[in-house]
Amino acid sequence: MCLNGKVTTKCYHYFVPCRAKQTCRRSIIPHLTSPIEFLNSTKMSSGNSQPLLAEYLILSLPQSTNAQQWLEQSLNNGKQPLFKLNVPDFQSGTLDSLVQESEEISKIDQQLGASVSKVVDIVNNVNDSKNASRIVQSRSVFDYVQNFQWNSSKYRLDKPINQLVKIISNEALSLDNDVRASYQAYQTAKSNFLAADRKKNGDLSIKSLHDIVKPEQFVQDSEHLITLPIAVPNSLVSDFKNNYETLTQFVIPRSAEVIEKDKDFTLFAVTLFKKYQQEFINNARERKWHPRTDFVYDDEILNNLRKEFDTTKAAEVKSKNDLIRLSKTAYSDIVASWFHIKVIRVYVEAVLRYGLPPQFDNFLIKFEGSNLKSVGKAKKELIEKFGYLGGDGYSNKANLHEYASLVDTDYEPFVLYEFEIV
Repeated sequence: MCLNGKVTTKCYHYFVPCRAKQTCRRSIIPHLTSPIEFLNSTKMSSGNSQPLLAEYLILSLPQSTNAQQWLEQSLNNGKQPLFKLNVPDFQSGTLDSLVQESEEISKIDQQLGASVSKVVDIVNNVNDSKNASRIVQSRSVFDYVQNFQWNSSKYRLDKPINQLVKIISNEALSLDNDVRASYQAYQTAKSNFLAADRKKNGDLSIKSLHDIVKPEQFVQDSEHLITLPIAVPNSLVSDFKNNYETLTQFVIPRSAEVIEKDKDFTLFAVTLFKKYQQEFINNARERKWHPRTDFVYDDEILNNLRKEFDTTKAAEVKSKNDLIRLSKTAYSDIVASWFHIKVIRVYVEAVLRYGLPPQFDNFLIKFEGSNLKSVGKAKKELIEKFGYLGGDGYSNKANLHEYASLVDTDYEPFVLYEFEIV
């Protein structure tokens, strides 16, 4: 904020309309720039490691600048694709209300940008294709942005700006919550399946034994005896055979029977008195054997275990497909909402900078591929060309005096935002 003459964030000037018997004065109000600011030569998206597919500079200038020809022919030697941005006339309200709305729109802009990045992360994490096409309203995201038309049937222009912002943001953030909930459900289903998969396909120390054991290998319905499966590392099989009978009292002699063997373990069944089961288990673990205490021979349990893998696999596949469908819808709708918010933000900031009636030219300048590293250079050229719009306070550094060290060096003397495609 700009308080008590102290500049604590980026600021710009606008003229407060004169009231009766008042002197017109120039006031300082906060300038909230784009939440996504990158001037690095290697461009990565905000808040995550997703590489940029493209970036747009959104530029608004007074019509009196006649900027289009210069932008087409001179900016970055005329190499930058340029598109006109259609910004409708909104119900402006008062300057004070626009200042408040500017701050709120800035927060929502950041929220929706983060939501889009999260959706892209999810799509890339669960989708087999890491380069899935970005579709917005049945068009490529590039076509949608470059040929943007305000959705007046959904967001009526006779509504105040604050109502439009609330409607748009509530829809987008609700969808964002749905995606997060769906992603959490998928993570749970995936975790359950991986646990079942380990039981089915792990080594003999962890895998389910339901397809391995046979009823005749276990003492059943005995009041005193119990058969315990135990996985022994293959390197310790001799040690096991020599010592299992004396590991505790009342182990049935020569009861050890090989049930199964894999590359790491040999699974034995040992019969002993129930009274000494826990002592046997403790001593076995000290010798680095693996008693399968998780296994109980029970026909109903075994049948359920046989179904577990198929059930959890089906749930994981369904949850994944549901998430992919929802994420694609969410990307389309949240990007559309985000760009509508961005357009409102351009309008609000342009009115605060340039005044009413709204007479601005609005442009999209596209950067992609190797040209992404030219964003910083293009911004410098724009400032050199249109820096005079900031007035003497911007063009003459000597006028900053005590504020020179406080004013953010990224401040631009015109409306300029960035819009990233990830």
